[in-house]
Amino acid sequence: MAIGSTIHTFSVQLADVDRGVYDDFTIRVARHPSETDAYMMTRILAYCLEYREGIEFGGGVSTTDEPAVLVKDLTGRITGWIEVGSPDAARMHSASKLAEHAAVYTHRDPAKVLASWDGKQIHRSGDLVLRSFDPGFIDAAVAAIERRSDLSVSRTEGQLYVELNGTHLSSELHEHRVA
Repeated sequence: MAIGSTIHTFSVQLADVDRGVYDDFTIRVARHPSETDAYMMTRILAYCLEYREGIEFGGGVSTTDEPAVLVKDLTGRITGWIEVGSPDAARMHSASKLAEHAAVYTHRDPAKVLASWDGKQIHRSGDLVLRSFDPGFIDAAVAAIERRSDLSVSRTEGQLYVELNGTHLSSELHEHRVA
C-alpha cells in the first residue's frame, strides 16, 4: 500500500518590506513521501517570498509539467514559474519562455546549480534569478516544523527573518544571476 502525503498547515504573517507586500494567510502543504523536509521548507519560503495575487502550489514532485509554485493571472495564463531545488537548464529554458517571471529557490549549493546550467541555453537567462540562503538556515528551519506551524516571514534590504514555532532564524537572501 502506498504511503499518502502528509498535510502541514502554516499560519503565515508576511512582511516583505522590499516588495511592499504585507498579509496574513494560511497555507496547506501536502508533503509527498519522496519530498524532503528541506525541499518542503524551501517551497514554503518561495511561496511567501513570491506571494501575490494568483499564487498557488504546483502539482507536486510527481507533476512534471508544473513548477513547485506558480502564479496565474485571471485568465489562467501562467505568469510566474518558481522552481525549488536544482532544476535542469532545459526546464528553466521552457519556463522562461512560458512565463514572464521565472525564479529558482534552492536549499542546495547555488554554485553547483549554476554550474549545471553553464553553457546551456536558457531563454532570457539574464532575467532568471537563483535565490539561496545562508548555510544551515534551511536545516534549522526544518528542525522547527510541526504539522501545524506558526510562521512569520519578514524581508528587508535583502535580509530574511523567520520565526517558526518560536524559533528565530535569519539569513541573507542571496541572489545569483546566470552568466
